Amino acid sequence: MQRVQNFPIMMFTIIMGFSGFTITYQKANDILNFPSIISAALIATTSVLFFFICLLYLSKIILYFNEVKKEYSHPIRINFFATFSISLLLFSIIFHEINTTISSWFFGIGAVLHLFFTFRTISFWVVRNQDITHTNPAWFIPIVGNVLVPVAGIDVVSNYILMFYFSIGIFFWIILFAFIFNRIIFHHQLAQKFLPTLFILIAPPAIGFIAYVKLYGSIDMVALFLFNIGIFFTMLVIFMYKQFFGIKYAISWWAYIFPLASMTIATMLFYKLTSFEFLYFLSYFLVSLLNIMFIIVLYKTIKNIFKKNICIEE
Repeated sequence: MQRVQNFPIMMFTIIMGFSGFTITYQKANDILNFPSIISAALIATTSVLFFFICLLYLSKIILYFNEVKKEYSHPIRINFFATFSISLLLFSIIFHEINTTISSWFFGIGAVLHLFFTFRTISFWVVRNQDITHTNPAWFIPIVGNVLVPVAGIDVVSNYILMFYFSIGIFFWIILFAFIFNRIIFHHQLAQKFLPTLFILIAPPAIGFIAYVKLYGSIDMVALFLFNIGIFFTMLVIFMYKQFFGIKYAISWWAYIFPLASMTIATMLFYKLTSFEFLYFLSYFLVSLLNIMFIIVLYKTIKNIFKKNICIEE
């Protein structure tokens, strides 16, 4: 029961990682002619894992509601509640080509819930003084996650509604990036366990590119800007690879997967629309890199579960 008491909201980052990995293989099946059996197996695995983690966190809400309230009022952990609504949006994307009714339900609940978490997080920042050391790339999750709504909601609701979410996400991406970059350069360095969250810098421009192309259907200067910024941050974290060696495992390791999957999907989409041969090879490189990262993080997670190093009191 103590494991349930210490079951963190950050566990939904695992679902984000698995979902991003699953969608990557769905798109690779369509664009790069990967075998469909891989994506089918990943859909089943991700679905089972999602409902299992939901069940465990629901148990925590019922049995240890005060612990949930502490997380909900924590200056860092509050940002991770949006990982649940993002997981719903990702399932909407996963099921888009499988069952439009299920996909629409996931989208509707996820979009409304994510807007609530956006208001909740911003109001939390406004009414409480925030310590500069609390800022980290995880702050992007509840706010910039709005950019994912147009990706999931295309052909479901009006583009005017989707542009509302897109505008919020892009606007706050620029503002939050300035805050976070200021903290990283001029203040105390990120705690070691939060270093993997640097990969989150890839996600906003990568998802922004996908959302923009979904909304307008073409590659223009805005789309190129978003894609190039995403590629730049991908190259940056690869360039900084030595910084990620020797980091003690934490759930934050799953921050490696979803942003990298987002950039991989963006690259495949770009190739599909332009047939630019370089993007074909870049897609394969990113899929290979994503596979390596996913296997490492999954192995470390399973290993630490058996060692009982997860869901312990910090």
